[in-house]
Amino acid sequence: MSAAGRPSGQPPLLIEPVVAWPRQAAAGADYLVTVDLRGPLPAPDGTPAQWPYPEEEFTFTVTLDGAPHFACSALDEPNVVLHRFGGTYGPARFRVSAGTDPGPASLWLTVTNQWGVPVRKAELRSEIRAAGAEAAVRIPGGPRPRSVARARPPHQPPATMRPAPDRQTVTISFAGLDRAWAAWIGDRLERRGVRVAPLRRGAPADVPPAALLRDLTLGPGRALLVLNTPYFGHGTHPPEEWNAALREVVAPDPSRFAAVSVTGDPLPSEVSLLAPAALHGLRAEEAERRLLDRLGLSSEPVAEDPERARTAPRFPAGTPDVWGAVPRRNTRFTGREALLDQIHDLLGGTGPGTLTLHGMSGVGKTQLATEYAHRIGPEYDVVWWVNARDRADCRRQLAELAPRLGLRTGQEYGERLRAVRDALRRGEPYSRWLLILDGADEPEEIENLVPTGPGHVLVTSRNPEWARYGTGLLEVPVYTRAESIAFIRRRTSGPTPSEADRLAEALGDLPLLLAQTVGWLSDSDRSVDAYLALLADGDGAEGDARTVAEDFPPAFRTAWSILLAELRETAPESVVLLRLCTFFAPGLVPVHLLRNMPHDGLPDSVAGLLTDPRLWERAVGELRRHSVVRVEPDPEQPEREYLYVHRVVHQMAHNAMREEVRRELVDVVRRALAAADRGRPSAPEQWPGYAEIVPHLKYADVLATTDEAVQTLVLDCLRYLYLSGEYGAGVRLGGHATRIWRSLLGDQHPLVWELAHHYANLLRAAGDFHRTMEIERAAVRQLSEQRGERDPGLLRALGGLAADLRGLGHYAEALEISERVHRTYRELLGDQDTRTLNAQNNVGVSLRLLGRYEDALNVDLPTLRERRRLLGDRHPWTLGSETACAVDLRLLGRHEEAVSRQDANWRLVREALGAHSRQTLLAAHNLALCRYAVGDTDEAAHHAGQALELAERVLGDSDPLVLMLLAGRSCLAREQGDLDLARVLSERVVGRYEETLTAGHPYAAGARANHALLLHRAGEGEGAPALADASLADMAVAVGPDHPWTLGCALNAAMLHGEAGDTDRALTLSRDTAGTAARVLGAAHPLTLAVGVALAAELRVYGPSGQADAVERRALEGLAAVLGPRHPRTLAARARQRPFWDFEPQRT
Repeated sequence: MSAAGRPSGQPPLLIEPVVAWPRQAAAGADYLVTVDLRGPLPAPDGTPAQWPYPEEEFTFTVTLDGAPHFACSALDEPNVVLHRFGGTYGPARFRVSAGTDPGPASLWLTVTNQWGVPVRKAELRSEIRAAGAEAAVRIPGGPRPRSVARARPPHQPPATMRPAPDRQTVTISFAGLDRAWAAWIGDRLERRGVRVAPLRRGAPADVPPAALLRDLTLGPGRALLVLNTPYFGHGTHPPEEWNAALREVVAPDPSRFAAVSVTGDPLPSEVSLLAPAALHGLRAEEAERRLLDRLGLSSEPVAEDPERARTAPRFPAGTPDVWGAVPRRNTRFTGREALLDQIHDLLGGTGPGTLTLHGMSGVGKTQLATEYAHRIGPEYDVVWWVNARDRADCRRQLAELAPRLGLRTGQEYGERLRAVRDALRRGEPYSRWLLILDGADEPEEIENLVPTGPGHVLVTSRNPEWARYGTGLLEVPVYTRAESIAFIRRRTSGPTPSEADRLAEALGDLPLLLAQTVGWLSDSDRSVDAYLALLADGDGAEGDARTVAEDFPPAFRTAWSILLAELRETAPESVVLLRLCTFFAPGLVPVHLLRNMPHDGLPDSVAGLLTDPRLWERAVGELRRHSVVRVEPDPEQPEREYLYVHRVVHQMAHNAMREEVRRELVDVVRRALAAADRGRPSAPEQWPGYAEIVPHLKYADVLATTDEAVQTLVLDCLRYLYLSGEYGAGVRLGGHATRIWRSLLGDQHPLVWELAHHYANLLRAAGDFHRTMEIERAAVRQLSEQRGERDPGLLRALGGLAADLRGLGHYAEALEISERVHRTYRELLGDQDTRTLNAQNNVGVSLRLLGRYEDALNVDLPTLRERRRLLGDRHPWTLGSETACAVDLRLLGRHEEAVSRQDANWRLVREALGAHSRQTLLAAHNLALCRYAVGDTDEAAHHAGQALELAERVLGDSDPLVLMLLAGRSCLAREQGDLDLARVLSERVVGRYEETLTAGHPYAAGARANHALLLHRAGEGEGAPALADASLADMAVAVGPDHPWTLGCALNAAMLHGEAGDTDRALTLSRDTAGTAARVLGAAHPLTLAVGVALAAELRVYGPSGQADAVERRALEGLAAVLGPRHPRTLAARARQRPFWDFEPQRT
């Protein structure tokens, strides 16, 4: 036998028990416990479930033991039969009687297969409460509670509503899709002291209705039925059988039953025996009053705990607080009730809260998700729909949820997206949320965008590989034959049941094809038999069937040809419109761009369509009537018109087009995109317009034209993608454009160099400095040869190249280029031009990275003065210069000046640019380091922690500024004694620098030097000296032996060797470093003085005591003068603690 109980050689059968049991039970009360099974499940490695067994079903035996707290007895044979489609024929049922002793209790579940091998065991924890205590029985499933860290303690009723020991008990019987109603009803009753026992109605089809009703009498108290169409089994038993059952069971003892009706649809006539209270279409207050009246309870208001009210179940007929982009409900939606029920169960169960609906194109996944959103939406506070076919579009639509959640963020999509994911994860301000990702066929592209948290995520996709990313899977099949027949006869009155059956057979029960065919038949004179004869011929019309993709079913290709031929004859303008739509991305097509474009020079077939409103309305009406498109208006901007085109329809129509027609129409769409009123890409308020255009660039093949307006559109879109933080999409577009434009226009075309500039910016922002440097070097070489050394385009390329070199750690070459650019701008434009000042600023950056802090300050101060004069105190460039000067002062050891200047700068930057601005975060980072430098570690940690939290939310976890903040926060955590936090942050910094740069980059070497200190402080000092030596060697190679960073690494290595007892090595390092630091930084620099303290410590071991004392005295006097006598570093030196140095990444 295998581990899972299968005979050896056969794969294991993975199952999951689904149990309804009382989490809180009243002492002495009886409960109905049901145990069902779900399977087969995906394998542990994510492989989709299969059924590779010869058996059609398996029988499992269920045992339930509750001793000594519960007495359990099976109500019938305790078996569950699991069939190959993952369902069962009904659960095993047990009567469970709670004991009299209050306290924790458990039920022990064992599931045994038909070979007698136990395959699942579980402890079902419960709590027995005294008869007079509140027993808050929760309904399983639904959106999970707000806090996932720990369970919320059971609520207590208001003081005015203490329940009596003999209080009323109500068993709520409901169908799965009405779980929200049951939860709300239960909550309303519990508030008034009623004990509630929820019981989901889930019996198999072969159990007669009378038996189902009799089972309700086994539950505690009165049975309250929540009546809706699904409660009566979706037609598994005719109304006559239900009427007979109601007369047989309810009529003799009507007081045992009560009911509420939550639907406006007709129900079996004998439901009147239950005297149901109608709750459908009412407001919450009136629905509660009618519920209470039906049960004979007082409807007087009761006091309620505000926290309980906030987390209580929503009123199911209410509207979510946030409802976004969900397609309009299909009022003719047919069937799929079992699937809807499964979705509800799988999302609301104990699984991951994420479910993927997968299946072939045209099977109705989007329609199913839409119906689920409309039907179950009231259970949630937030329902948000995202078209997830493209990563950039998915990011944008998720980001648009931020203002709807009331989150305060900037305009950049990355910042908004991170804020949204964080809010959903925390469940604040809403814990009950449903996110629908439609058309997510490439899970690897967007899986890291999928939020976690207490809500639910529903994905529609053709790709079952989503299982690898931790989601549940539910395959959406074609219609059942009964659903197909019902669909056909609901859409058109012509076909008989027999004809509908034959039509469904011919069309493979595929919903999309059924919709289009029925729409065509409704307007056609052809009979079903005539249509089936055409379909049987299989040759379509005018050869169209032979031009469409071969991976669609043959019946689909033939049916499509028939439909298209009919539309060409009866409404040719509708075919033109459909073909135009295929040069936009599938899904939502912004056809308002076509209607708003200039109409001069359009082809005759298009001009009439776009200029004659009647012709346009007729075209849209025909396509809509035949289910070829769906009209999706924008409720916030009614003038913006959209058509939804399914990907299958999109491909069919596109592939069936002749080449000459294709060339004519694609040019129309390109012109429409280029003519869109998009504004400047630098203005965030214009970004939604660009976001609407970008997904369609690929389908309109915009890179293949020499139209100047379209080429300008491409460059503007690249600029938008850069400024909005969509670097990945920008890099892809830039790469394609570079390859195609070089081939189309030639390497030397001015547009190619303009494109290279935008492409390089995107690559640099994405951290790919090597590729950017190659692009900029090629641009510099070509522009220098073509235009000369003083060309503005060349100077811009040189500035970009210097930035790349700084990013790669080649600071000397970067300084040489920066000085060249600055010199040329001064000659061309003078000292007062902003471009000259920007170039001068870059010289200061390069000097600072080279460790030439005095020279950097001498450049940055004049830059600051001139920017103030030209731009004002509050301009971002002026504020940036002020921060740069404060950094220079701090690195020079002029700490009090630095902290004074930086504190004022930080306040002004925050006021002028906002708390989330990159410059504000950089100013906060330097303020933290200034506070650390003057010995105020706690205040420094406060500023650094706040800046890091904001930066990670605004910029993501791999932005260079975030890595700077992580490095600083790690050092501060180390000094505060929080070594666990320090280590986590340090490992992130080291790993990220080695991944994005190189192991030999000065930032990677410096981060490893910091980590060596951390290991020593954590008591893991064995490997710390070797790590420090390696960091020192790498740093010396990267920036040279005289760089302050190299001197700092040497100080750390000396300290760690001294602590390890290797005094020879420590003395050599300290002596060499002391002389170099005095020469490079000056005798009074804090780092020089720290090296003096280290040298004195080693001389005290090996050298003459008088020499050690003299060195120590000079160092202590210097530290007292520079840092102050009470500074932590001065006090540590007086206590003869070995000094250390913290590496600090700089802005490049």
